[in-house]
Amino acid sequence: MAHIRSLIYNGFFFVWTAMLLAVMWLFLPFPRPATQFFVRLWGLGNRVALRLIIGLTYEIRGSENIPAGAAIIACKHQSVWETMFFHSVFRDPAYILKQELSRIPLWGWYARKCQAIVVDRSGGASALKAMVRGARIALRDGQQVIIFPEGTRVAPGNRLPYHPGVAALYSQCGVPVVPAALNSGLFWSRRAFIKKPGTVVIEFLPAISPGLDRRSFMKELADRIESATTRLEAEGRGEVPLPHLGVKESTGCESRG
Repeated sequence: MAHIRSLIYNGFFFVWTAMLLAVMWLFLPFPRPATQFFVRLWGLGNRVALRLIIGLTYEIRGSENIPAGAAIIACKHQSVWETMFFHSVFRDPAYILKQELSRIPLWGWYARKCQAIVVDRSGGASALKAMVRGARIALRDGQQVIIFPEGTRVAPGNRLPYHPGVAALYSQCGVPVVPAALNSGLFWSRRAFIKKPGTVVIEFLPAISPGLDRRSFMKELADRIESATTRLEAEGRGEVPLPHLGVKESTGCESRG
């Protein structure tokens, strides 16, 4: 049954994505909010399909730590799930993307139209400066900048070194960094055909205020995200029974900001 449900959802995912990519092409000449609307609709459609077809819902914890204004959200990255999630929490998030993604036909055009901050990871210091410059523009406009510090999806139970880009943003942008942990990889793992029922938990942790030196910040960020992720993974496997906390999924869009 899991294979059949996953086949149906995967089919929906590709058809839904292709359909919206085609429609969005017509709206490229329009202002950026039009493109953002379709990106939000894409994520909403996928979340509804995951709930109805797979039985996969989500829960938000630490909602009191979600900023209403400009901030940097540093999130663990395990799955495609979180790439479609943040539009349900924030009105106009700005994702930091690796340059390779911006070269995907159509998708890359829309990412740039949404003012995603594209980073050439082989560009060294000049790439970091360009990323900080782009983040400052987004933050000035009251957006939340979304960064995945490890730079790629990482399987549950594993971790990669955190890239220096997040430290550059922290030290040069002067806004809080909100760590976010999750367990999405337990249900939708990297390059996996099978999608599993359950509840993805994403937890927003207390913000790290500006002022720490680079080494202290990187240690604090990694310690918070990894320890919370380990806890959420254990809970998702049924190893740590915890009382219900947080905000259940709704069918609407709980945008902030």
